[in-house]
Amino acid sequence: MPQSISQWIAECHGNAKAKGFWDKERNVGEMLMLITSELGEAIEAHRHGQFGLEKKDTFEDELADTAIRLFDMCGGLGIDLEKQIEWKMSFNKTREKLHGKTY
Repeated sequence: MPQSISQWIAECHGNAKAKGFWDKERNVGEMLMLITSELGEAIEAHRHGQFGLEKKDTFEDELADTAIRLFDMCGGLGIDLEKQIEWKMSFNKTREKLHGKTY
């Protein structure tokens, strides 16, 4: 089973390709909205108290769908998300409390 973010990206993108999602060129806006729609499904599951690991249509399931779609997009676009996260975490350590905002 994959362990690193880069491995998850390769796994998710490979599965999406095998299922035909990359048989034609993908639209970045559409991919971003599909990621957003998974977050919308997550909030609805949360609102309805639908929780549980390894269960379909739960809060946790929708969060997993969000990550899978994000990782697939990164794989398809050649984005090294793991490297970018490492850089961003390092950068964020230099920022002031609440990043200078009130909330």
